[in-house]
Amino acid sequence: MSTYPITLPTKEERHKLFGSVPPIKGTKPTEKDKMVDLQNTPKNFLFALDAVGISNVKHPVVIQDGDNTQATVATFELSTSLVQDRKGINMSRLTEQLDQYHNEGWTVTNESLIQFARDLADRMEQTEGQLTIRYPWFFTRKAPATGLSGLMNAEVWQTVSVNTETDEATLSVGLTINVTTLCPCSKEISEYSAHNQRGYVTMEASLRDEAEDFDWKQSLLDAAESNASAPLHPVLKRPDEKRVTEMAYENPRFVEDMVRLIAADLYEMDPIASFYVECRNEETIHQHDAIARITFDKDAQ
Repeated sequence: MSTYPITLPTKEERHKLFGSVPPIKGTKPTEKDKMVDLQNTPKNFLFALDAVGISNVKHPVVIQDGDNTQATVATFELSTSLVQDRKGINMSRLTEQLDQYHNEGWTVTNESLIQFARDLADRMEQTEGQLTIRYPWFFTRKAPATGLSGLMNAEVWQTVSVNTETDEATLSVGLTINVTTLCPCSKEISEYSAHNQRGYVTMEASLRDEAEDFDWKQSLLDAAESNASAPLHPVLKRPDEKRVTEMAYENPRFVEDMVRLIAADLYEMDPIASFYVECRNEETIHQHDAIARITFDKDAQ
């Protein structure tokens, strides 16, 4: 137990007490143009790499939400290809470009992400640039009976890959949202009631070049929620809870039903070239989860 008052040494002396030592007199250059650039030293490094870069980069962004904009915090993965005769890339340029775009008032859209990936490849003097951006997307949800509103959110992401030699770009988008699912088997065999569960629907879709005006966030959200037993709500009064409960009972869904119904909606959306759907239910009468998945490529049929 310490005794008071304590006579403290100076801060410098305290640092020495806990192991700090003075800096050594360096012999290596401090000017950038005199430093060795290992990444750009030409040599045969055995293999070219598909992607090298940084991930888990959190950064504030402004996203396009229909006719409006929305501020949120995104997590980035930024990378480029790497030719065989270079040891590495200058990774500081990746965050440097992100900061530059941010300071210029960047609004995230599919088109601006494609341009970002092109600029990334050019900055790194590579042929391919890739990025993935993930962020929470907030939207207003009204209760079904009272109309009281609150904010919901879904996790969304966009992945872009460009080739500066061929001028080709690929774009995929994704969304995960929670829904209510009510067990059809439980409803069928029980004298009354039926168990339900929280479902997690994940969708990812590759978009065609002509999809500029496609509201993909709302379209994926609608595909998931309209095929569930019932959507979730941030605000529910008793009349709302009655309606949501009855809605779920009127629309029982297995995970198998969910992915098939959502796949049908995505199949009918012309801007989507291929898609992946997964539903995972946190079972209320089991310890385990129930899952179902489907992958479908329209152009391969």
